Amino acid sequence: MIPCVTEEEGTGADDARGWDERLGWAFGLISDNPAARAAALERLAEAQGKVADALGRFNEVWLLTRPLGVDGQYGAPALRRACQKYQQAQRGSLPDGVWGRPLSGDVAKWPGLPYALLFLEWEARYPQEWTRHAKSWGTKQSLIRDLARAQQDEAVKEKLTDLVEIVVRRAYRCKDREYVRVARAVDSADLRGRLGRAVDSDSPWARCQAGYVLRLLEHPDLPNTRHVWRDWVAGRAATLI
Repeated sequence: MIPCVTEEEGTGADDARGWDERLGWAFGLISDNPAARAAALERLAEAQGKVADALGRFNEVWLLTRPLGVDGQYGAPALRRACQKYQQAQRGSLPDGVWGRPLSGDVAKWPGLPYALLFLEWEARYPQEWTRHAKSWGTKQSLIRDLARAQQDEAVKEKLTDLVEIVVRRAYRCKDREYVRVARAVDSADLRGRLGRAVDSDSPWARCQAGYVLRLLEHPDLPNTRHVWRDWVAGRAATLI
């Protein structure tokens, strides 16, 4: 996609108020109330429909302006307008809306941070709904990595600690191993206590995954590689059946 909105043009829409206006409804996706989640899913379907329509229009204009050649086409006002409308629609949807993270700077100060956390919490708490309506493993992975690198305040650390606990207590899902990065970033006595209780629980997945995270917290030089993870799981395979 061509960069049709400059940084200066997009700044005003990127403050916290702009995020709330575009995506405030999305907090219903993590509600304990099924009716609230259903309403939020309807809003999401509407937003995704707008994205699809805007992309279709962009493709139509792209074909119409193709005879202008590369330079003429990408400078054509009609194509730029179609691209801007597509990007605007994306900003009000998921997972598209959390793709615009800053490539540099402090992620902790990014106004979209509450929505990045929301997207991860939705996947952690309601994985089947997330998979049906907004599955994006790459987005999940990149958000986890960004948050693990950022300097966070205590409220965000608490949220990330909660996410680690939720994830280790369920059956393994794609990219869950990335949460080791988060656990190492927010390591605390509270987190280790929660992991210890998961290890002592009746859930075989909780025992396996929480034990793995604890091991890597206790051995910071041990890499969180696929090989290390597979060896750990292989040693506990019988308990997962």
